[in-house]
Amino acid sequence: MRTSTWHASGLIAIGLGLLAHGAYIPAKALVAQWLLESAWQRTLSGDSHARPWHWADTWPIARLRQERLGVDQIVLTGASGRVLAFAPGHVSGTTRPGEPGNVVLSGHRDTHFRWLARLQPGDELQLQLGDGRVTQYRVSRQAVHHQDDGYLLDPQAWDGLRLITCYPFDSLSSDADLRYVVDASPFDAPLAM
Repeated sequence: MRTSTWHASGLIAIGLGLLAHGAYIPAKALVAQWLLESAWQRTLSGDSHARPWHWADTWPIARLRQERLGVDQIVLTGASGRVLAFAPGHVSGTTRPGEPGNVVLSGHRDTHFRWLARLQPGDELQLQLGDGRVTQYRVSRQAVHHQDDGYLLDPQAWDGLRLITCYPFDSLSSDADLRYVVDASPFDAPLAM
């Protein structure tokens, strides 16, 4: 009888531990989004390197929105795995948001950039800069490329916004040598933000 009570208590403790471990990742993601939003507000107030947490080696550089799909994402500097775990990232070496040239943003196909699969030609994108200015873009091309197509990241390749994620979207393999690329051309439109 005593042994079965210990076993039951042990199983309950293990179950609670597994439950807490399973809740950790979603809780961490929720807190990260709150911290990213806070860092973005500091960026809009003039802090050009507003780190979302004190050990972060990245900071918000822009905010990407797509109204039809309900997308509203803070974009961080850099596109390393640790950056893309929290938000889309601006690919280093490409044109900075707000400047003429090839502005490239990257995100994971199964999280932050999953919505790219539902974009349609003509859809509008908004990219808000840290100084509050907003650039409007319209989706002009969508294509699949090989990851070795280096011109995709050339800052002079074209003048617009380029969104890149791994392809295919529903692949279970983390090994992907294809990229889904969305090109959006800038246009002037009245904004209400």
